[in-house]
This record gives sequence, C-alpha cells and structure tokens, in this order.
Amino acid sequence: MNRSGASPPLRQIEAYWRGLLGDDGQVPLRSQIDPRSIEEALEYAFLGERIAPMLAKVRVAGTHLNELMGLDMGGMPLSTLIAPEDREQLGAAVSKLFSDGLVIRLHLVAEEGFGKGRLTGDMLLLPLRSDLGDLSRMIGALVTHGRIGRTPRRFRIESISMHAPAQGEAIRSPALSDDPNPAPRPVYKPALKPTDPLRGLSEGATPFRGAPTKDAQRKRPPYLRLVISNDD
Repeated sequence: MNRSGASPPLRQIEAYWRGLLGDDGQVPLRSQIDPRSIEEALEYAFLGERIAPMLAKVRVAGTHLNELMGLDMGGMPLSTLIAPEDREQLGAAVSKLFSDGLVIRLHLVAEEGFGKGRLTGDMLLLPLRSDLGDLSRMIGALVTHGRIGRTPRRFRIESISMHAPAQGEAIRSPALSDDPNPAPRPVYKPALKPTDPLRGLSEGATPFRGAPTKDAQRKRPPYLRLVISNDD
C-alpha cells in the first residue's frame, strides 16, 4: 500500500484536492481551497508558491511544520526542510509539479544527532492554479513518525514518486481496495457557514481602495490658503 495512504491527514488532503479536480482533470484554483474542509489535517498542511523554476516558498504553514523547524515557516523556502545535499532532488520534483501538474510524494528520513532521534516523514505536494490560471501554487502536507526532539529537523529524501492526477487513484481505504463496485467519490462541503471566518490556512485579504474621484478631491478642504492683503 502507498505510504501516504497509511496517513489519514495525507489521505484526507489528497481526497479533498481530487474532489476539486475538474471533469477534464483541470487542476483546482488556489481560491477553491477551503480550510474548513480539511480541518482535521490542517496542522500538517501548508500552502506554497513558485518563486523560481525549481524553488517554492511556504506561504502559510500548519503548526507541525513550525514545530519541526522551531520557527514560523511562513515565507521560508520549502527546501528549508530538506538537507542541503538533497535539495536539488526536491527542486527537480517541484519543477515537474509546476510545469506538468504532477502529484509528488516523498518519503523522508530526518538527520540524527544529539537530541535528534529516529524520525521519518511523508510529504505530499499537489499543484494548484493561481487566479490567473497559471500553475504557480501548491497545497502540501508533511506527516512525521517519531519524536521531534531538538530542532530544527531536516530530512534526507529516501524516495520520490511523481505521477499525473489521472494516475493517482491508488489512495483508498484498504477495505475498499478490492471492491469491484467502489463507492462514488465524496463531495466535500464546508463544515461551517460561508460567512464564518476562515481558520488555519486562510490568508488575510487586504481590501482594495482606489484613488479618490475628482469630486471628492474638490470637496476636500485645502491645506494651504493664499491670503492677499491690499492694506500697504
């Protein structure tokens, strides 16, 4: 069985992402991601953005990633989690994710040392489109197995697998894996009302305010006033 299939948070995030795929396999938009629909997996999840052909940065990170590194991962390169000697491998996988829309799975083993015992991990990277339609966003998750210990914890890459979304139906409950008539894919709905504030991976929105109109400018009281005196 696929390693990521053994981890409920990774399974939940991939199942949710697949539920957003278009009928033609169109990659979901970043704006379609509703954190409320993956609430039980949020601590392991993160959102990323392409900043170079082989480099992505973490925009919003769940608490588990922050605990692994001992700092807030928001704004940090995803490669920060990986040992320097394996970052080129990660970069090649990230490049394929953004260029071809591939699903990426990595099995990781943490570097060990003083206060750093045995720790393994599974990472899942899923492509997203920006509001402009380009493949430049991602949703991912990292689940580890073992005690975190002294931070930061960085990982060596033990294996990488990549495949197109249409080839990724391997993630199933073991009880259904041999079922000749599997149940239809569930439709995910927000657990809360749309008007409720988002939590977890939500990013704060800054309202747009345009320049004031000419009428508004004319109504504004002047800061300087020319005074002419004819007494002299």
